[in-house]
Parts: sequence; C-alpha cells; structure tokens
Amino acid sequence: MKKAILATKVGMTQIFNEDGSLIPVTVLQAGPCAVTQVKTVENDGYSAVQVGFVDKKERIVNRDKNGKKEIIHRHGANKAEKGHFAKAGVSCKRYVREFKLDNAEEYKLGSEIKADIFEAGDRVDATAISKGKGFQGAIKRLGQHRGPMTHGSKFHRHQGSNGACSSPSRVFKGKGMPGHMGCVKVTVQNLTVVRVDADKNLILVKGAVPGPRKGLVTIKETTKVDAK
Repeated sequence: MKKAILATKVGMTQIFNEDGSLIPVTVLQAGPCAVTQVKTVENDGYSAVQVGFVDKKERIVNRDKNGKKEIIHRHGANKAEKGHFAKAGVSCKRYVREFKLDNAEEYKLGSEIKADIFEAGDRVDATAISKGKGFQGAIKRLGQHRGPMTHGSKFHRHQGSNGACSSPSRVFKGKGMPGHMGCVKVTVQNLTVVRVDADKNLILVKGAVPGPRKGLVTIKETTKVDAK
C-alpha cells in the first residue's frame, strides 16, 4: 500500500460520465491530513506514517466561582497530545490514525496529505463504522425467511426453530439470533475513484460507502488485484 487518507462522508449523489452514463457516487471530504509522526524500523521496529485529521480546540477556558480563569480540558487536547502535535508543528487534531505505507520514509513531519494523491480510475478500499440500527429481529439482521402470512398462520416474522428437540437439547454457539445490529467496522473493497477535486479536497467514489454523513472514513489503496 502506497496511498491512504482520512476523509469524512458528505453524502451520495449522481454524476454523468463522459459517455453519458449515470453513475451513483459517494462524495468524500478527503484531507488535508497532517503528518504527525513518521515511524521507522530503527526507532519503532516498523515503518509507518501517523496522520491527523480535523482541527480541534486545544483548551476550553471557563471561570470558577472566584472569577479566576480555570483551564478545563473538555473536548480538547491534554498536555501529552498538545506536546505530540507541537513537536510535529501542527495544530491539535480530532482524529489520529496510522498507515503502514511502503514509502513511509518519503513523508516529512508536518507535511500535508491531500486528495490529489488519488486520481480518477484508482481502486480503493473504504473503511468506516456502519450506521447503528439498534435491536433488530432475525429477518432484518440476518436475512432469514419469514413464515406464511395467510391461512391462519400465527408464525410471521418470528425466527423459528433454533435447534433439535431431544438431541443435542441445546442451541449451538454462534446461532444467528435477534440482537444489536450495525455500529461495527465495515470495509468495502475495490471501489473506483470517479473524480477528484483537488481544490476542494473532494473524492467521488463509485457506489456506496459505509457510515453516516459526517462520519470518519479511511480511504486506502485497494489490496485486491484485478484478474485482467
């Protein structure tokens, strides 16, 4: 892997290709990401690049009962984080992630990674936390079949039998059951980059990307290789 960036999901839309075909795309606000640390084999035992994305407040200043200023680190950066970002010469970041890139030594501390590292036609993998659906039944959560809806049936959307009667007289571990759905890490592989707007740091990816609007999305060069 040689290219990766952090982005936020803007939403979905449609664009027309050069041949006039309509393409559904997901718009991603990609970067700019600041390089906060470059890890090397000599110092850290492996080669990687740590990047930060989206500025956040260093501190929030409130007043106590005596009227004196009191620094409260609420939704801000603590001293260790501030020192880490100050060493890199960048502002405090909300998201910090690490990428094991083949060319990690080429990056410099404090430099920026922008959307123009990708171009139209590139294949990428998109990773994000999926939308939370709450508690759902087996039909929606696992795609199980429903029962008959007519002829006096009282079995419609129930899960049905969970196992045999006398033997083994228990439900096997891993049996698909109703429960919490969504809010897990999901990766969609081998998506095509349709368009890149370097001025606005926008990447348009063909198809759907997991996660809600404004959610954090990790875009990496795909690990799959075309069979062509």
